[in-house]
Amino acid sequence: MSESINTVKPEPPKGVGPLQKRETRLAWGLLSPTLISVALVVLLPLLSIFWISAKPIELADLRPVEPNVYERFRGKPKAAGDEIKIEYRLTNRSKEKAIESVTLRDVIPEGLTAQSVPENCTLNGREIFCELGDWEPGYKERMQIPVVVEEAYIANPVGMRDYPAEMAGISSSDLFNASFTFDNFTKVFDSDEFVEVLWVTIFYTVFGTIGALVVGMMAALLLNKTFKGQGFIRGLMLFPYVAPVIAVAFTWVTLFDPFSGSANALLIQMGAITEPINFFGEKPLALISVTVFEIWRYFPLSFLFILARMQSIDADMYEAARMDGASPFQQFWYLSIPQLLGILSVLFLLRFIWTFNKFDDIFLLTGGNAGTRTLTVNVYEQAFALSNIGAGAAVAVVIFVCLLIFSFFFFRYVSREEGL
Repeated sequence: MSESINTVKPEPPKGVGPLQKRETRLAWGLLSPTLISVALVVLLPLLSIFWISAKPIELADLRPVEPNVYERFRGKPKAAGDEIKIEYRLTNRSKEKAIESVTLRDVIPEGLTAQSVPENCTLNGREIFCELGDWEPGYKERMQIPVVVEEAYIANPVGMRDYPAEMAGISSSDLFNASFTFDNFTKVFDSDEFVEVLWVTIFYTVFGTIGALVVGMMAALLLNKTFKGQGFIRGLMLFPYVAPVIAVAFTWVTLFDPFSGSANALLIQMGAITEPINFFGEKPLALISVTVFEIWRYFPLSFLFILARMQSIDADMYEAARMDGASPFQQFWYLSIPQLLGILSVLFLLRFIWTFNKFDDIFLLTGGNAGTRTLTVNVYEQAFALSNIGAGAAVAVVIFVCLLIFSFFFFRYVSREEGL
């Protein structure tokens, strides 16, 4: 007689146990410094740009609106008993913002005795406290306090600036209030130059990125061999990338100068041109020139990564392909390119973002003139040249949105086989 035995599989405990809760708290505690650092370094500046982009503020509005005072003596005492006046020049330098509940606190120098004080002031020993009320924009006033000079002051004269007055007041700021506007974005998109600036940015970014990758790959193919002086040539290839940008930019501007540049002189002597060419001062040549500079300066980064990837490819594949009669081009197209797609994708993503945000190269070469004004140059001009911080932040938000859209489509359509 067989007896059937039913085996019941043990079920895992449900819920979260105390040990797991303690491990979770410990993990969050260890990660909290990193999360706080990321928030401070990345998120807070990003949120501040979004905040400022919705504020109608200019560069002068970043300075706090506060009461100002200039104090001095009126009169020159010659002996004890002479009377002079302490004069306060009170001003509100803001032409738009009022200041409320303004107060002044000061100390009369030793050896001077106040004869009287204004009605809104009180005197406690040598200390003066004045309630000056509300100041309208552009407010100006002079307040005087007559004092009698004593012998102690004649023996040791001091100035009123040795006892600086303390001013206090309450003022509103457009930067921190709760009012928001889209006028900055309206101004940016309604501008006739926006479409041109966006087109220049896309042209500069796309051709600069692709050009740097192509030239870097060509350099990697040439130097992916063993020969005498290989290390020196590879190190020389990195010079454009490691050299200071201000040095190489100044060299290019001098080299291609239409009046004293060596490039124009050489082309004229060769008979290639009859008159000098202003490479960085004419449309559309200036945009092409700064794009070529971008390619020349940043191809070493692509060269370095592509060469490292090429050297990690198994050489037996190329040997087998040569035995099967594959040409060098076929070996490159069917063997090298599939192996390089991953690193090329990463380099394209990084170089596109960096080039889209590039400012210093164009600004040093052309200053954004002659059709080379990109969005980043526009940020500088709006924020600092025109002192419109809100409009500059709005352009920066446009740059962020453009890069966000590009990143979305890039990760959406780039396959994981390509390394992402």
